[in-house]
This record gives sequence, C-alpha cells and structure tokens, in this order.
Amino acid sequence: MITGIEMKHKSLSQQNNWQQLLAQAIRDPKALIEYLELPKKPFYDAYQANKNHQLLAPLGYLDKIKKGCWDDPLLKQILPVEDEVVDVKGYVSDPVGDLNASLTSGVLQKYHGRALIITTGTCAVHCRYCFRKEYPYSEIKPAINDWKQVIETINNDPSLHEVILSGGDPFILSDQRLASLCQQLAAIPHINTIRFHSRIPVVLPQRIDTNFLDWFSALPIKKVVVIHANHANEIDTLVGDKLCLLSDTGATVLNQSVLLKGVNDNVETLENLSQKLFHYQTLPYYLHLLDKVKGTAHFDIQQQQAVILMEQLRNRLPGYLVPKLVREISGKRSKSPIV
Repeated sequence: MITGIEMKHKSLSQQNNWQQLLAQAIRDPKALIEYLELPKKPFYDAYQANKNHQLLAPLGYLDKIKKGCWDDPLLKQILPVEDEVVDVKGYVSDPVGDLNASLTSGVLQKYHGRALIITTGTCAVHCRYCFRKEYPYSEIKPAINDWKQVIETINNDPSLHEVILSGGDPFILSDQRLASLCQQLAAIPHINTIRFHSRIPVVLPQRIDTNFLDWFSALPIKKVVVIHANHANEIDTLVGDKLCLLSDTGATVLNQSVLLKGVNDNVETLENLSQKLFHYQTLPYYLHLLDKVKGTAHFDIQQQQAVILMEQLRNRLPGYLVPKLVREISGKRSKSPIV
C-alpha cells in the first residue's frame, strides 16, 4: 500500500538535483545585478563587503526578487553593501558567545539539557546579517566522516536530552552523512529529540527530495525542524509544499525570523509571514532582535520599535501565530524575552 507521504513526494523525482542547483548559485555581485536587471546605482561598490563575506544565492531564491528593485526585501538580505565594512562600536565577531560555549570540537552547550552540533560551515545562501559569518569553522569543526568524538561527548552526558544540528546548515550535508549522524544520536538512550536549524527549505527547497524524506521519516526519535524565513515573499508554493512534507514526516515545523530594518520591520509584513507559515503547517517560533555581529549595524532597529511592533501584531493575530520576541545575550542560560 502506498502511504500518503509516498504519494505526496512521488513527483519529487522529476525535479532538478539540488546539488546541481547549488552549483549554479550566483556568487558575484556584478552577475547578481545583471541577473536582477538592477539599474546603475551611483558609487555602488560591494567589493570589500563581498570579500569579507562572499555572496551566495541560488537562482530559485533570486527569482522571487522583483527585478529592477534595489529595495526588494529579499535582495537586501543577500546583497553585499558598503555599510558592512563600517566599524560600529558594539558590533563584534562573536556576539552570542559561541566560542566560550564549546564542549569539544564542533559541540556547543549554552542551555540546560541541550547541546548544539556545528555540523558544517557551509550554507545554501549567505545572509548578510549572519551571526556566525566570522565563526572560525576551519579551526573548530567535528570530524564529519565518523562523528566519533561528537557522539562520545553527547553519550557521556546523561543530562542532555535534545541535540540541535546547526552550522552552517545541516541539511547541506549528504543524505548519507546526515542520516548516519542522526541514527547514532537516536541510539543514545537519554536523547529523545533531534532539532534541525535550517534555511535550506526556504532557499533551496529541492533539497527536501525523495531520498531525504525516506530516511528522515524513518528516524525513530522526535524531530523538530526550525526553518528561517523573514518575509512572506520567501515562501512560494514549492517552499510551502516542502514544509508540509516535512510536517507529514511527524516533525514539528517551526520558524524563526530576525527583525531587520528595511526587510520586515512593519506589522503588515510580520502578519503576512505568520499567516503564510501557518497555511503551510508551520508555526512562528522566535522573532530575534539582531545579533550584533560586525558589519550588520545597518540592519538593526531600536528595541522599543520592536516592542511596538509586537503590540500591533498581537492586535491582529491569535496568540499561536505571534512569535516570541527575544534577544540572545552572550553567557545567558536562555534566550532573553523582550516582552
């Protein structure tokens, strides 16, 4: 008998290979400007910003951007700009204290009962506001071929009950490597949940293909998938269908956003995002105030403005569609709620 999940992702085999699509992603600002038919902008020069944090954007994501529009909210998230090379006091390399939270190579622990694995330094898109864009991935990473030290560290700490796979983006690993890690984690008696933090379902939805869904569905453990969408325009039908497929595997699917000036700092945008997420079986989870990493001050908004936005959002949406407004403070044992 063919199950509902099998019926839903049977057609996925006809879609393009996600690794080929990633290889075709745009990495040069000039090529991006040409692709999006952006008009010439006086004095625009993104060379240094791109050198510090190279542009990377899949064509499928770029196709959601309005051509010829410098102010498109999706474009602002991925386009290198001169503001990134301005040194602003208070914006640092490690704003959330990752380097002080290391248990072993590639394993962090900040919160009780949970450990986070830096599975890779690679993503499918380079967000300009990324809080780990200066993280020393080449120096601090787990051995992704066998995960031996990672598994030993987690197995030897019975206080842990949840493992968070992060990066980079864990979904960029091959099915073989990611499935192997998950199966080893699922076999640890005191681990009852694996959480995946990934932007890939939003920026490269083709990754959620038949092979992925087969092994992911079979994992004998609770699964939580936390995606990252900041704007409703990021969620087209293809993305929405993949979110539903993830939900159909038995995973709890949540979204976290970052509050960004010029991208989603108005109530209508936040409301539309929550409604669209819910349409595709995904609940809003966190709305983060910006992590103050170097080169991101132009994205930041005042905390009081964020508080006002949340009050407006509560007047428009039921409580289950209102994300928690939080800030991550280095050294704190939990996210810090704002309101």
